[in-house]
Amino acid sequence: MATEVKIPAMGESITTGIIATWQVQDGDSVEAGQILFELETDKVTSEATAEVSGVISLKAEEGDEVEIGQVVAEIDESAADTPKKTAPTEEAAPAEASSAAEAAPSGDKPISPAVRRIASETGIDPSTVPGTGKDGRVTKGDMLAAEKAPTFAPAPVPTPAALATPPASQAAPTGERVTRKKMTALRRKIAERLVSSQQTAAILSTFNEVDMSAVMKFRKTHQEAFVAKHGIKLGFMSFFVKAVVNALKEIPNINAQIEGDEMVMNHYYDIGVAIGTDRGLVVPVVRDCDALSFAGIENAIKDYAKKGQAGKITIDDMQGGVFTISNGGTYGSLLSTPIINPPQSGILGMHSIQQRPVAVNGQVEIRPMMYLALSYDHRIVDGKEAVTFLVKIKEAIEDPTRLLFDL
Repeated sequence: MATEVKIPAMGESITTGIIATWQVQDGDSVEAGQILFELETDKVTSEATAEVSGVISLKAEEGDEVEIGQVVAEIDESAADTPKKTAPTEEAAPAEASSAAEAAPSGDKPISPAVRRIASETGIDPSTVPGTGKDGRVTKGDMLAAEKAPTFAPAPVPTPAALATPPASQAAPTGERVTRKKMTALRRKIAERLVSSQQTAAILSTFNEVDMSAVMKFRKTHQEAFVAKHGIKLGFMSFFVKAVVNALKEIPNINAQIEGDEMVMNHYYDIGVAIGTDRGLVVPVVRDCDALSFAGIENAIKDYAKKGQAGKITIDDMQGGVFTISNGGTYGSLLSTPIINPPQSGILGMHSIQQRPVAVNGQVEIRPMMYLALSYDHRIVDGKEAVTFLVKIKEAIEDPTRLLFDL
């Protein structure tokens, strides 16, 4: 009896993915719950596990683009009790020992190709990393988290041969002025979605600037008490999330989306917050922001940041947002035009805070200023609505007490 291994559903907006890495080989014996492959989509990388035990037959290769529901392997359950390999001969013994050592360093639990790759790139010994996978196995996310840790086991001393031959990915051909490397599957999918967004939506951007003096003073005044009570610092993002919620209530068309010839009006406030990770930008969603406190929003963002660095953000974390906030200012961006995250109708771009001279009551003062950008779908949002939306955010940030009174 053979059980089909299919590409699992990843959310309504995802129809295809890329098989990034097979963790098993054709003909291997697998156990129920064992990781079979890593699937990359434009939103997230996930691991697929075996539902039954048996011998696996692969139907797709690494790098193949596959559709949701497509059969990529079969597991023969009738062969579940068959030994993985026959006893090695004397000639095969060294090779078998070498293979076993690669799969399970120091006789420990087996590790996946992805873990071995990260280990070779970073010098982190997987045996020193606490495993969160099945039976305590070290996962790719565990290795990424260990890489971010302040300290870790030192890399093994390279052999003279290794020093003499640089890795192929780093070695540039002699005399060549350019080198080429293949785009990752994830980067290709991101590129496709960004181009699709610009081709299918009438994207327009409007700008404004906001004086951050009041928010900065508010944080300075209440930061110590806030940390003492909630155990987390009060950041800028919670102010902007609350300001966006208030503005969406005033301009409901920005909290809507187009489906065919209909406008779907959303009456909830799940806000996507863009977070940078080693694998690229991800946009997890903070749910029901209208009902959350400032501390609730800060904690949700902090939890997502930890999951993002560990590579553990799931597709469910990124589904269902009605609006997105992207803070390019953390990287030093002064001004940009963010691209809408389909099927949403708007995205707010935050930028660097800079001390600039501005006119205040007829006098020139130096104030901490930030440029704001709103990109919106002009098919559903008029220019007046977009400008008003951004003004509402500006008013809320320059007078945070408005947020307390829902003004």
